[in-house]
Amino acid sequence: MPSCPECENELDIEVDEMEEGDVVACEECGAEFEVVGVDPLELAPLDDVEEDEDYLDEDEEEDEKR
Repeated sequence: MPSCPECENELDIEVDEMEEGDVVACEECGAEFEVVGVDPLELAPLDDVEEDEDYLDEDEEEDEKR
């Protein structure tokens, strides 16, 4: 069973049923993660993923202005 990258509590998830883009929350600390890889399971803090998307959105806006 995978552990929370923040508090190392065991995450109650079925790894076989996870897909990229799924969001997982730790019941212990409340941290949220997005599944960014499934074999092996890779989790990224949801805040980091949102910041990356915002960064991409800004780049796209700049490209449209050109």
